[in-house]
Amino acid sequence: MSYYEFTIRIPDTFKDTLIHRLSDAGCLGMIENDEDLIAYFPESTDVIDVKTDLSILKALLIKCKRPHQMMYDYALIPDQDWNETWKKDFKPIDVGEQFTILPPWEKKKKDRINLFIDPAMAFGTGHHETTRSCLVLMEKYAGKCGMKKFLDLGTGTGILAIAAAKLGYHQIVGVDTDPHAVDAAVKNIRINDVSNVKIMEGSLSDLKETYDVIAANLISGVLVQIASELAGFVNPGGIAILSGILSGQEQEVIDAMALAGFILREKYRDNKWLSLVMDQAKKT
Repeated sequence: MSYYEFTIRIPDTFKDTLIHRLSDAGCLGMIENDEDLIAYFPESTDVIDVKTDLSILKALLIKCKRPHQMMYDYALIPDQDWNETWKKDFKPIDVGEQFTILPPWEKKKKDRINLFIDPAMAFGTGHHETTRSCLVLMEKYAGKCGMKKFLDLGTGTGILAIAAAKLGYHQIVGVDTDPHAVDAAVKNIRINDVSNVKIMEGSLSDLKETYDVIAANLISGVLVQIASELAGFVNPGGIAILSGILSGQEQEVIDAMALAGFILREKYRDNKWLSLVMDQAKKT
């Protein structure tokens, strides 16, 4: 499978709007650097639709008399070139008090919980703020809400599921609608030598059990849509760790979760991204 790579330069004040629009348009993953935003789309994407969204933002910049501050280009990256594309920027990174994320060719880091991740054809090396936030919160709440069952919803490369196994959860499920993500997650489970993680293709509706902790690193619109359904999969007294929320969009997620019976326990910010820890209220 090939991918479209869009390289976009846009003022910081408009970058959040762009990220939200690209996510809604089916973007699989983004990399931010000092100057550009790099976004990836599957080959099946209608490029005209993405270019239309970019044109709308361009028109907004023209209206603000800043037309020359946005530029973009895109290219189709063949399947065989994908590994070389991401490997250039994949360096080991420490997250939280215990975790180190590193590619399979690096040596283990002593006295750390090592998470070896090969993204293959999925996205999620753990360098993005939303993934880092999930790991920090998982580490913080490990042991406080039961350590039996953990769900990684939208597992991607399987990084959160693997982290849950290494934190001591007894039974872990990672689920994703993307078959490429499922393949990548299964490979990473094997690389990390964890045996109590089940990876499956599907969504919430395909699950039959409930969980002590659910991590969902999605986007705010999806989190709002699934709030009511998600509530049925969290054990009383359990928590949901929600990420992928741009600052300013958190209240709609909090409100939707509250209607589903959750109570806000914590907000965690990393740069422009916000993550939430939501309690499932105990039944009386």
